[in-house]
Parts: sequence; C-alpha cells; structure tokens
Amino acid sequence: MREITIDGKTIRDDGDCWVIAEIGHNHQGRLETAKEMFKVAKECGADAVKLQKRDNRQLYTKAGYNKPYDHENSFGTTYGEHREFLEFGWFEYKELLDYASEIGVTMFATAFDFNSADFLAKLDAPAFKIASGDLKSIPLLSHIAEFQKPMVLSTGGGTMEDVNRAYDAIMPINQQLCILQCTAGYPAEFDELNLRVISTFRERFPETVIGLSSHDNGIAMAVAAYMLGARVVEKHFTLNHTWKGTDHAFSLEPIGFKKMVRDLRRLKAAMGDGVKRVYESEVTPIIKMGKKLVAARDLPDGHAIRREDIAIKSPGDGLQPYEMEKVIGRVTLRPLSADDDITFDVLNGAQKLQEAAAS
Repeated sequence: MREITIDGKTIRDDGDCWVIAEIGHNHQGRLETAKEMFKVAKECGADAVKLQKRDNRQLYTKAGYNKPYDHENSFGTTYGEHREFLEFGWFEYKELLDYASEIGVTMFATAFDFNSADFLAKLDAPAFKIASGDLKSIPLLSHIAEFQKPMVLSTGGGTMEDVNRAYDAIMPINQQLCILQCTAGYPAEFDELNLRVISTFRERFPETVIGLSSHDNGIAMAVAAYMLGARVVEKHFTLNHTWKGTDHAFSLEPIGFKKMVRDLRRLKAAMGDGVKRVYESEVTPIIKMGKKLVAARDLPDGHAIRREDIAIKSPGDGLQPYEMEKVIGRVTLRPLSADDDITFDVLNGAQKLQEAAAS
C-alpha cells in the first residue's frame, strides 16, 4: 500500500488529502505576519504550512546575488538584498515551529541548498520539501535523503527521465518520498497543468504517494487531482492579493483556500465505496417523484386487464411500472375506480405472481 507518514499523519489512497499552505516568503520577512498566516491557514483547514529556506550567499553566484533588483516587488536594490530581507534565521524558525505545534499545524520548509538542509535538520523539521528547480540536483537530494525524514518532491520543468533519476537517487537511501506533479509557471496556464501525469506517476511509482503542487489561480484543479489519485495538494497562500511580492497574485486568499479544503474533504466522503444502494434520505423524494400502476378508468369485477386499462402516475408508493407485463391479462377480483392502485392482491393469480416475483 502506498503511504507516507508526516508529523504523525499517515497519508494514503483511502484517506483525506493532505493540504499544504505554501507561504514561502509571502510573510514579507515579518515574524508576526508569518504567525498570523499560520493561524489563518490552520483555520482554513490546512494540514501543513510551508516556508522556504535559503543560504543566499551559498545559493547564488556573486553576479546573481549582486544583480540589480529594483522594481515594485523588490525588498532590496539587489537580488541578494531582496532575498536577505525576506529570510528568517534560527530564532524565527524556532519560534514558528513552536507556534505551529501550539496551534496544531505541521510546519516544514523547502531546502534550496546544503546549508539550508542542514539548518532544517538541526531544527528537527518533520519533513523536507524539494523545489522543482532541484529535481536535477542529485547531490542535494541524496544529502537530504540521508536525514531519513519524509521528502516531498516537486517536478515542474522536468521530464519523466528527470523524475526517474531523482526517484532512483532517493529511494535506496530513504523510502519516505512523495512526488508532486507540478508546472513551474507562476501562474501556470490551465492547458499546461497536465493533471493526467498524476495517473502516470501512480502507475510508474506504485508504492509512492503522489500529489499536486498547483500554481493555477483557482481551486477546482485540486479536486480533479484528488479524483486522479493525488493525496497531497500544495497551494500558495496569502492574506491579501495586493501585498507586495511576486507570489501574492497567484496565491489563494483565505476564502478561496477554505473552499478548496472544504471541497476536498467533501470529495473524500462523496466518493463512497462504489456499491450502488438506496439511502434513507432518498426514500421520500423518490416516492414523491416516482410512479406506480393505477386504474386508468373504472374497472368492473372480473375484468381482464389490458394495457389501456393501466395508467402510470405519481406518487410511486404502489406497484412499480416495471411490473406492468405481470399485470396485463390478469383478472380483477373486485371493482376498481379510476386512480385506484393496481396491486397483485386485487388480481387473480396473486399468489402465483408473488412467488414468481420472489424467485
């Protein structure tokens, strides 16, 4: 059975979807904002909240770090300054990890480099997220796998060959892997989401939990993904679309995130067990809307029933229309008025017909 356990919660095919609120750096470098986002995400039904951890000096080349980055979403004059402004350190991460535990939501983070991976391991984070950009970073994947913590791997911008390579690198070290279909567009166009890859992944990796990291602007794709077998869904989360930052525009605000979680929870119950049955709630409406066999006109005692003697009318609290052929040709045992129920009890051969119906 495919399953993975993260922070005490086991995720498997017959269970609910595990929903990640991807906060990233939408907290704008403010600890209290991050806490508020954790709280609201939890209230919206998120199982987990996720940050992003970078050691910017190690991660970027000098040219990349010092590249001018002066526009409306920038928090610094260079890209390095921008990233440093948004980055949390040990104090903030410890504070947030404790706060997440207090309110009952799982907190983990994406490790973008070796130092960040070691940082999160020292923090004893319950899981590691791997960004799409590191699908090909086999040395980093192998390093993180050594921590023996659950790994959630996004696959945006990759081929099946890339996914196979990452899988083959991780699994001999660490079996606790979840693979997410992802399209690395921000936002992703709907005709590029390729949700059927979820089915492809499930066939290719039969022991691995599969999910979706979706950068689209809506909530419906998460439901479709669950129907295809995704049991982890990651969506970017914000408190306000208009806040400064590149990710807010395609992130879900609380009302949208709450609706998405609501629909996913409903879907799990709505799928049922595949056995067609009649529910108690259906009995009264079906009687009201259904139909029965009644006399089309006044019929005398001893009358042989013909098709034109039978009307099919509501409510359906009598002999069902599929019994019509068993009625035609039988003889009335007493007079019937128009709209009287036609039942086996008022026709000759009633016992014989009832036995035949029972067999």
